[in-house]
Amino acid sequence: MDFEGKVAIVTGSGSPHGIGREITRALTEKGCNVVVADMNLEGAQKNADDLKTEFGCDSMAVSVNVTDADSVTAMFEAVFAKYGRIDVLCNNAGITQPVAIADMTKDDFMRIMNVNLVGTFLCSKLVVPYMVKNSYGRIVNTSSVSAKCGGGVYGGAHYCAAKAGIIAFARAQAMELCKRYKDMITVNCVCPGLIATDIRAKLSDEAEKESRAKQAMGRAGTAREVANTIVWLASDEASYISGEDVNINGASYFG
Repeated sequence: MDFEGKVAIVTGSGSPHGIGREITRALTEKGCNVVVADMNLEGAQKNADDLKTEFGCDSMAVSVNVTDADSVTAMFEAVFAKYGRIDVLCNNAGITQPVAIADMTKDDFMRIMNVNLVGTFLCSKLVVPYMVKNSYGRIVNTSSVSAKCGGGVYGGAHYCAAKAGIIAFARAQAMELCKRYKDMITVNCVCPGLIATDIRAKLSDEAEKESRAKQAMGRAGTAREVANTIVWLASDEASYISGEDVNINGASYFG
């Protein structure tokens, strides 16, 4: 999988740990120029600097609010102005909240929907013209197993709905883009299950033990295992795959 000369934007990649950071590292190792995009510009810049130091690459940090169309547009314009192309978009930005429906407010619901689903919509829609300019594009969205199984240990019903919406939106966009541009741009999703990230550190010992007991492999997945699948879907090798959602959960859920 050779990404030499290609440019990828990874949203939600400003954390010092987690899936977003691992996506940026995995892409950089394959020769990609990576844009670290996050609301937290300080964190994004730190990760971009780390990539430059470790890999000697040309990385860029940008601040973006994925729920705001103007902010998303400004990000794409800045990236295109520097590199002259945008080949890969990884819609990884997302938030969650452990709250029961009975206790959920409309503000809770809309906040989760806006960041996860609306953010994916805006980025996926607004990136297309830039990909068309170079006749190439890969959009990979981070959904969740919660979209399929009705919840997990740390996501409420609004999170499940948003992540399910991402899958449905990606399928529709994949079909539209194929009809208009043939195999120029593909759109896919990954659906991680139990992954060892910072979010899990907030779980109680009991909840952590219970969640691990449900895993067929007896362990949580790693952020790098998710990132590796995303990199493959973003590569030339996955050119005939579009509209799919790939489970990454160690045989703990099928669907």
